[in-house]
Amino acid sequence: MPDGNGLTLLEKLKEMHKRENVIILSAKDSIEDKVLGLELGADDYLPKPFHLVELNARIKSVIRRHRQEGENTIKYGNIEVIPDKFRVLVNEKEIELNRKEYDILVYFMIRPGRLVNKNTLAESVWGDHIDQVDNFDFIYAQIKNLRKRLKEAGATPELKAVYGFGYKMIIE
Repeated sequence: MPDGNGLTLLEKLKEMHKRENVIILSAKDSIEDKVLGLELGADDYLPKPFHLVELNARIKSVIRRHRQEGENTIKYGNIEVIPDKFRVLVNEKEIELNRKEYDILVYFMIRPGRLVNKNTLAESVWGDHIDQVDNFDFIYAQIKNLRKRLKEAGATPELKAVYGFGYKMIIE
């Protein structure tokens, strides 16, 4: 990690007062290397070889922690998601969602107001094999069910369709 001046990239980021998310991918897997990387400011350390699924999960975890600023819940309007327990509350009452509905909700909760392309949503929630599908009917069905459950529970944020593009979660 050290450069020609003896400083690491992490130390340079710290000097510049940057709060970038960093995951170290390294062939070194000793406990000393891991501890050093984390102490220098990395958010995570993943030794090689690793599975892409694990890297993807760690990236999502770092992003989630960064966006939530260390909080254990995600809140938007009167919806609260508790990721550690896979719970969703609307007006402090728990609602039941299936796994994909939950994943879609979390995806939008950490991106409130952002327009999300249906292809991007499909890749993020369903994974790498999404390019093998013929149509997006499965997304439409999950979104429809999620909207219904949120409306029945009295949620203030809504998933709005943006014709020809995708969806966004907004409070009107």
